[in-house]
Amino acid sequence: MLSFLESCTLWPVLLTLGAYLLAVKIRSRWDYAILNPILVSFLIVLGLMLALDLPNAQYQAGWEKCSWLLTPSTICLAIPLYRELQALKKDLPAILLGICSGTLVGLGTIFFLCQFWGLDQPLTVSLLPKSITTALGIALAEEMGGYPAITTMAIIVTGIGGSIAGDFLCRVFRIRSQVAQGTAFGTAAHVVGTSRATEISPLTGAVSSLSLVVAGILTAVILPFLYSA
Repeated sequence: MLSFLESCTLWPVLLTLGAYLLAVKIRSRWDYAILNPILVSFLIVLGLMLALDLPNAQYQAGWEKCSWLLTPSTICLAIPLYRELQALKKDLPAILLGICSGTLVGLGTIFFLCQFWGLDQPLTVSLLPKSITTALGIALAEEMGGYPAITTMAIIVTGIGGSIAGDFLCRVFRIRSQVAQGTAFGTAAHVVGTSRATEISPLTGAVSSLSLVVAGILTAVILPFLYSA
């Protein structure tokens, strides 16, 4: 079976899609935040690859042909944004203020911690885009001389962590406004957080979609200034 998998170029795609579908089924059966489908599917894929001793290089190569789907899938987030456009106009100033505040605090915190721990500039710029989409974050890291692999991991961890902890934090701080929740999810946890926000309500998902786009643009504008600091 191992030799068959190694000779089949589609096994990385089939393995990942199968793991994700299983993870979605698990989440629908047990509705716990920790059972995030992306996290669960990641653990399933990792476990199977370790158990079967499947080569990571071949897995990465098999997914390269599908990586271009990241950009159109991100653009598709504009659909809920369009549907809730009229509702968004009413709270647009507050949403933009929340996005700017969240982006500045996020970038400032990471920059300060990297300086405090004495991390070099390539590693710093690799961690700074942690709260934006993978496609944009990798491009920024490469442009600024960072490490795309570290950026990818930081973005994944941030998205999953924000998606899992978001509900808990909203309860602790009594954030009941759908607009506020959407702003927080989109600004702090990008696409993964937006997928969770969409589950809460269409309005929350729309605000989160807007937030991740604006936060990504702000990060792309601010990052060069932090890098040169």
